[in-house]
Amino acid sequence: MSSPTVPVGVARKLSLLDRLLPVWIIAAMVLGIGLGRAFPDLGTRLDTVKLDTVSLPIALGLLWMMYPVLAKVRYGELGQLKTRGKLFATSLVLNWVVGPVLMFALAWLFLPDLPHYRNGLILIGLARCIAMVLIWNMLACGSNEVAAVLVALNSVFQILFYSVLGWLFLTVIPGWFGQTGAVFDVSMWSIARSVLIFLGVPLMAGALTRGVLTKWKGEAWYEQRFLPRLGPTALLGLLYTIVLMFAMQGEKMTRLPLDVVRISLPLLVYFAVMFTSAFFVSRKLGFNYEETTSLAFTAAGNNFELAIAVAVGVFGMASGEALAGVVGPLIEVPALISLVYLSLWLRRGFFPEAST
Repeated sequence: MSSPTVPVGVARKLSLLDRLLPVWIIAAMVLGIGLGRAFPDLGTRLDTVKLDTVSLPIALGLLWMMYPVLAKVRYGELGQLKTRGKLFATSLVLNWVVGPVLMFALAWLFLPDLPHYRNGLILIGLARCIAMVLIWNMLACGSNEVAAVLVALNSVFQILFYSVLGWLFLTVIPGWFGQTGAVFDVSMWSIARSVLIFLGVPLMAGALTRGVLTKWKGEAWYEQRFLPRLGPTALLGLLYTIVLMFAMQGEKMTRLPLDVVRISLPLLVYFAVMFTSAFFVSRKLGFNYEETTSLAFTAAGNNFELAIAVAVGVFGMASGEALAGVVGPLIEVPALISLVYLSLWLRRGFFPEAST
């Protein structure tokens, strides 16, 4: 039986924009800090007009960085849920129980003295991956079909449960262990409002875009012509938002290098532990390599755009929570590329039938 070709030079298979994402993010941070120092009143000007609690220029960036991502989701694939119940039930447990609990534990372990960054990591742990996972899954020769369904499933679950879980992990669960919850009185509604605006609106726009354009021009045109043009603009929205965020951070950014390291460490541990545990649990349950890989990458990945949007909407642009959200995509690309190579190496040892 022939198998999918093992990718050679995984990083080179990414677009230049994706491959150099950490570089673009660092450049956006530097540019933002420079603008903040050159125009000290920039934050006041940006807050002149607001959408909910977020300045309109920032809100537009948050909405745009989510829209192209959600236009990629194949919502019609959800019809397959009935036929592969065991696989999708496993994914739900990994994504909505194991992942949030693990990130919560790592956030408290690594950042016991920095509650704002800790809250930001918890928001990341609750934001399950909905788009970039398709790229990592493809590079690791996973099942594109399974990944598409899991992405659609996670999109729906984020609308339904993100606000409830956010309130639970930020304000309720810390009290069970005698710890103080979020410094701010974070209500379930404040999180739900941000999710409805910054996830619900682009999700509806993305679903409508896919539905209308595939019916008008066809699936092939949408996937091969439209999405390759639309997709890269999400990065522009992210970079635009980061520039404005860092322009508002001011002198606080002089501590950036050490802060980035402290936030990065639990994220790196999370990626490694979540991927390997999901991989071996899936193998133990009898899934083949393609299914196992898709489950592992969807479990390990996160929707950093949503985490940033909620952090900005609930805690503010200049908050530590927002800064923690920005660090996520900074290290995502090198971390996930490493996991692609790990997945291909594990395939040779644990799924020899997929390598022959």
